[in-house]
Amino acid sequence: MTILKLCFLLLFSISVYAKPILIDDKTDFYDLLPNSQIYIDKSKSLTLKDIQSKNSEFKDNNKKLLGYGYSPDFNVWVKFSLKNKTNKTIEKTLEYDNALTTEVKLFNSNTNYSGVTDGLFNMHPKRNTINPIFRIQINPFETKTFYVKTASYIMPLIIKLHLWESSSFYGKEIKHQLYLALFFGAMIILALYNLFIFFFTKDISYLYYVLYIIGIIIHHTLYVGVASIYILNQTWMVSVIEFASVFVVFPIFALALFCKSFLHTKQYSIFHKILNIYLFLIPISLVLFMTTDILHQYRNAFFISLLLYLIVLTLYASYKRNRQAYFILFGWFVILIAWVFMYLSSTGMFNIYEFFPYFVEVSLVLEAIIFSIALADRINHLQKDKVEANAKLITQQQNEKQRLEIKVTEKTKDLNTALDEKGLLLKELNHRVKNNMQMIVSLIRLQCDEIEDEKIQDIFLTIQNRINAMSHLHELLYKQENISYINAHEYFSILIEELQDSYDKDIDIKFNIETQLKMEQSVYCGIILNELITNCFKYAFPDDIGEINISLTKKDDTFKLLVSDNGIGYDSTKYSDSLGLILVDTLAKKQLRGELVSLCSNGVTVIITWRNDD
Repeated sequence: MTILKLCFLLLFSISVYAKPILIDDKTDFYDLLPNSQIYIDKSKSLTLKDIQSKNSEFKDNNKKLLGYGYSPDFNVWVKFSLKNKTNKTIEKTLEYDNALTTEVKLFNSNTNYSGVTDGLFNMHPKRNTINPIFRIQINPFETKTFYVKTASYIMPLIIKLHLWESSSFYGKEIKHQLYLALFFGAMIILALYNLFIFFFTKDISYLYYVLYIIGIIIHHTLYVGVASIYILNQTWMVSVIEFASVFVVFPIFALALFCKSFLHTKQYSIFHKILNIYLFLIPISLVLFMTTDILHQYRNAFFISLLLYLIVLTLYASYKRNRQAYFILFGWFVILIAWVFMYLSSTGMFNIYEFFPYFVEVSLVLEAIIFSIALADRINHLQKDKVEANAKLITQQQNEKQRLEIKVTEKTKDLNTALDEKGLLLKELNHRVKNNMQMIVSLIRLQCDEIEDEKIQDIFLTIQNRINAMSHLHELLYKQENISYINAHEYFSILIEELQDSYDKDIDIKFNIETQLKMEQSVYCGIILNELITNCFKYAFPDDIGEINISLTKKDDTFKLLVSDNGIGYDSTKYSDSLGLILVDTLAKKQLRGELVSLCSNGVTVIITWRNDD
């Protein structure tokens, strides 16, 4: 019986202390997981005592990393043995290299120790390391077996166990946190850079991209464990992890909005509609993932499908020669590789961190830089388009200016031709009018020769002179190049000469003509002058001796016509109904819109003033 007990104890000790890891005080680092054994507790209720009774059910492991993905339904026990091969007591630091595991508990089978607990929800308040750590002490030549119980309720369960010499571990930890600080610093700088560009350009794409970077920063502070030791206390950390889906969705949602705006997906109708459906479903799916555990395991599938769709959309935009899509596609290529390796690491299929410890951080920074370059290129491209558009506009304006100059030249030529033709026609018209008036005058003279009544002859002579006043005006217009204005001195001279010939009186007439007259005004002034000089010849000088002064001046916009004589004058009340005076008054006030002043003592003085119509 004693022999059987000894055999049983021997087998038990061999089972318990199988494959012990020999340690010393000179080796800085040991990778424990490849020399450990694994047991899956699907009941999640086994204690250390229960586990020790199942030592035979533990399975050997040769992997440096174990990834179980989303694993809320079971616990994983890891067993390993350490043997101090020196004659000195050795103290080591056991690092559980995953900051997101909900619960990590270390048991020492050689004692009745109930275990030390750490992990995301059980972090020691004074812990300043990213990952959970445990102090291990082994006496000279002692062998100890340890059990590590792990459980993860929300985040993927990833197991890595490292044994460090304490000073080496803290040296490594400082470097690790420094590299993470560089990563977060680079991301913050990129976020601020693009935020400032957004404020200056008001391009919504930059704002979406900044939100994406902020989402990445928040997610990664949780993912690598920085938030749990520097930002949030234990209570807050537990609350935040409950909303882990939000921190996963937020950067993806912002990235989808960024792609929608940056690639102008409206030009791809079907893809644009599908993307809008995704954006509509994201908040709904988020509520479902947070309120029920049934769909929790499918959350990654939905978001991965969205990311894959964004890649397809970018590929299609590249096919359509969307310049911005080329940059985004390269960024997608970088981040897709990172996602693949992250997934392989979380499932334990391939540990990229073994060869490239900061692969994810480098990929995220590289992607952010590529997207920032894409945004910067967009500004350069828009600036180039603006310069080209301005150049085209200037060329178009020059061409339009030349076209308009040619058009204006042609129109001016046509107008000049038309004006020349009009001038010729007007000259011809004036010539014909003058001839017709001369014919009328000739007919009146012929008729007058047959009349013996002197009063009637005087009436016909007055009519002749009135017609001649207008006829001489048309004669001058026919001779001039410019028919808009009349040489008043020449016109008045012809009128007076005609009147002198008609009345055969040698009256001294003096002129003071200082301005020209518009054609319309010349007609009225000619008739007025004809009436006033006729009255002078007929009534002012019974002895046929006297002087007449004619003055036409202009000051500013006001014309002044003055006709005066040194004759015998007349009684204005007696001759107020005279046709000639009525005609003068009407033409002065109605046609010229001026004022008339008549002075009848010491000769007659008539002053007419009017303003220019221009």
